[in-house]
Amino acid sequence: MELDATDLALLAALRDGLPLVPEPYRVLGESVGLGEAETLARLKALQDAQVVKRFGVVVRHHELGYEANAMAVWDVPDAAIDRLGENLAKDKAVTLCYRRRRALPDWPYNLFCMIHGKSADWVKGELARLAEQHGLAAYPGAVLFSTKRYKQRGAWVGRGATEAA
Repeated sequence: MELDATDLALLAALRDGLPLVPEPYRVLGESVGLGEAETLARLKALQDAQVVKRFGVVVRHHELGYEANAMAVWDVPDAAIDRLGENLAKDKAVTLCYRRRRALPDWPYNLFCMIHGKSADWVKGELARLAEQHGLAAYPGAVLFSTKRYKQRGAWVGRGATEAA
């Protein structure tokens, strides 16, 4: 897909997310001179072309009292990863679950799972439950607790796209 100036302006307007108003696509479109219907059509075309892969929510979990945040990783057989990932993603304790390529020899893990909790003990308990419930204890793994907060935002397109947040 070849992006025109309007597409680039629309993507740039999305940098800080959708406005929190009753008609966010209308307001987004107006900011770049489009009507709501054309805004939605362009966003659909951008998604169909995989320029925009998804829309998601960034939750500021610390402000909600979730201070213990851990990324659990496992090295699972490739033949089992889809089933395990789908099952983990359905669990109420799992905030995010995805597959990544291994970065051998230093990083053998291919299944990633994020859990946000109000205490480290709760997170550890949930990880133990997940390991038992899904047979993950049979695979090498690690748990990485967050120690620093970074600014969260969506992808940036256009000028300044590689600048630090």
